[in-house]
Amino acid sequence: MATGTLYTYPDNFRAYKVQIAAQYSGANVTVAQDPPQFVLGETNKSAEFLKKFPLGKVPAFEGKDGVRLSGANAIAFYVGNDQLRGTNVVDQSLVQMFVNLADSELEPAVCTWVFPTMDAMQYNKQNTDRAKEELKKSLAFLNEELKTRTYLVGERITLADISVACNLLLAYKQVFEPGFRNDFGNVNRWFTTLINQPQFKSILGEVTLCEKMAQFDAKAFAQMSGGGGKGKEGKGKDKKEKKDKGKQAKKETKQEEAQQNDVEPPKPKKKEDPFAKLPKSDFDMDAWKRMYSNNDTLTTALPYFWEKIDKEGYSIWFCEYQYPDDLRMSFMASNLIGGMFQRLEKMKKHAFASLCIFPEGPNKHGIQGVWFWRGQDLIFEKSDDWQVDYESYKWTKLDINSEDTKKKVQEYFSWEGDFNGKTVKDGKVYK
Repeated sequence: MATGTLYTYPDNFRAYKVQIAAQYSGANVTVAQDPPQFVLGETNKSAEFLKKFPLGKVPAFEGKDGVRLSGANAIAFYVGNDQLRGTNVVDQSLVQMFVNLADSELEPAVCTWVFPTMDAMQYNKQNTDRAKEELKKSLAFLNEELKTRTYLVGERITLADISVACNLLLAYKQVFEPGFRNDFGNVNRWFTTLINQPQFKSILGEVTLCEKMAQFDAKAFAQMSGGGGKGKEGKGKDKKEKKDKGKQAKKETKQEEAQQNDVEPPKPKKKEDPFAKLPKSDFDMDAWKRMYSNNDTLTTALPYFWEKIDKEGYSIWFCEYQYPDDLRMSFMASNLIGGMFQRLEKMKKHAFASLCIFPEGPNKHGIQGVWFWRGQDLIFEKSDDWQVDYESYKWTKLDINSEDTKKKVQEYFSWEGDFNGKTVKDGKVYK
């Protein structure tokens, strides 16, 4: 299983391919996309980065085994599994055909049409009209291919689906209004099927399809490019926000344009530490995690935990995933947990958890677990960045002094016990 770091900028539709592939394969991919781990225009121009990735482009991937790769498709192939790549030479060839289609036909046309509507590129009517026709041609081909199929290759999702869907994402969000997409019903059905899969949702969030085709705004573009009497100090600061949908897509394109033109995107404002106002605690989370990782849970780690835990400064919570019917296979549950943990990377300094996967019947898997974190309230509400997944779980605060809580902690931290009659299939630890 691949393990390593993916370097990119936030909301890069190319990097989504890698992240979604990792969700399906269970690969352990840490995403470095925010300061100080990665700053577009600085990190990728540093001597250290260029020594590893001479072209200075992202997405870029560095594996713990020393593998270094550039380009979303190559990285997605590496972090994927045999099902995603194709299980025989015919399927593998078909996957490659659709991946090539996504990059050579879909991506250039989508960017040519969509970027001007997001104030990221000058509008050219001739080029836009040509892009629309090229997209119609490609979509007609895909529509015919999907006439009798759920997915592009075989009976399960592959890199073909992931690559094509990600390259169409901006168009579906920004310009494929209902009147345009009416002629491509099979493609629409396929696309909506994909974006509602847990593995896609965990990366893309909720995708809202375009209701009204976005148009080029010459005034906004002039402001973005420093026109309208603005000097250099005005560049990137006088953006006029549109009222229609597509705000998130604009963010993606600005980052994309910044990379292509070697322009540094606006630096995000420094966020306030969500734990700054909490009383200081003498509990050493790092020491606990080392104890848990390096010692027997029952005989050594748990006695240490109950001896050291700061009961005033920390709280213990039980969680239960509310949609077990969506998790037909255990690997889907594992990927769901892995995606959540990945998105909560910046919370690790203040939290620990052990989640277990339980078969609950044919094509149904439950997820339950025990967390403890700094503070007495629900930790996910302290930061918008931590709220992607938590509403999919039911959260119950436990009495830190009760025997029932001690039993739960023992069972879930050790993956041993009766679990109210459930059998542990698998699990993951957040540490």
